[in-house]
Amino acid sequence: MTDDSALSEPSSDDQIAQPDEDVVDVDQLEEVLTAAYDITSYGADYPVDGLIKRMDANDIVIPSFDPAYTESEDVGAFQRGFVWSRPQMDKFIESLLLGLPVPGIFLVRDKKNRLLVLDGQQRLRSLQYFYSGYWGDQRYKLRQVQKPFAGQSYAELDPEDRRRLDDSIIHATVLRQETAAGSQSAVYSIFERLNTGGSPLQPQEIRVALFPGPFLSGLSKLNDDLGWRALYGAKSPRLKDQELILRSLALLENTVPYARPLKGYLNDYLELNQHVKLDATTALGNLFSQAMTLLSANVGPRAFRPVRPVNAAVVDSLSVGLMRRLLVGPITDPPSLAAAYDVLIAKTTYRIATTSSTAAEDSVTTRISEAEAAFASVR
Repeated sequence: MTDDSALSEPSSDDQIAQPDEDVVDVDQLEEVLTAAYDITSYGADYPVDGLIKRMDANDIVIPSFDPAYTESEDVGAFQRGFVWSRPQMDKFIESLLLGLPVPGIFLVRDKKNRLLVLDGQQRLRSLQYFYSGYWGDQRYKLRQVQKPFAGQSYAELDPEDRRRLDDSIIHATVLRQETAAGSQSAVYSIFERLNTGGSPLQPQEIRVALFPGPFLSGLSKLNDDLGWRALYGAKSPRLKDQELILRSLALLENTVPYARPLKGYLNDYLELNQHVKLDATTALGNLFSQAMTLLSANVGPRAFRPVRPVNAAVVDSLSVGLMRRLLVGPITDPPSLAAAYDVLIAKTTYRIATTSSTAAEDSVTTRISEAEAAFASVR
């Protein structure tokens, strides 16, 4: 059954507040992720110089964005960048020099027996910069602090002050998974609960910290695909575009049958494929690239924006439907894609499945089935 109505805007219950982007999606931040907490925690007091040594040896890991990230690297490709100002950095270091108590940090012991920083990266990076003597390409000397610390680098500190800083204790809560083969869902859930600052990490930002490897590196590369960029628009500063690629690939492969909550489903799929190679030369990456090229060339940017913003439910269904059509064989009449698209978005059942309760299992099944049927007619 079809009608001539355009897609209406999703209700407020189905939107994520994205002040920096033009994206409408199910609100993953309000989804309840069920986690079996097969983990234990214990407290550990680390001297500052011991923390620095462990960080320099890559035994304590702060995942950070690196454009030169390669598959051979062990650390994650992204965690929120360093955001502290110089006064914040200086005051934190000064507090340690004065012997004042400072907030603790949270670490998780990973499967390689390293410690991943869940909370405390700003403090640890500040210390690492100060000890190295450089903040970026600038010499790091304390400025907005009291005498006698003002104007001093770590190497220039009075030996007594340097020893006091080295011996200062920072308390860490260390999380450890009890079973080596256990899911990361519990760690993800704890990360979310700790992530309560003024600008909380988005689900995909947490995933990249917890599931580093060639698959996530590949998602970053596919995110540069010209067809995808033409359809989605400017890159998302919060990795929403990469999450939508992940979502489309997960629903296409269906190796993890879809079930709510959506963020838990994506976590499970990513953990399963964490070490799988993904780029434009692999079968999966090439299939995605072909679909985006065809969609951008024959439908254009309106494909993902049937109303105004990018509609995430439309993105996943169009992507999966077209990729499944390409698995049958090449498309010899590309212009017919536009007609199939127009028929699809006019369908009432498709409109409902992409604008209301979009994370519900029946909505996901309906919209993907509708898209697959629509593109099956394309020759």
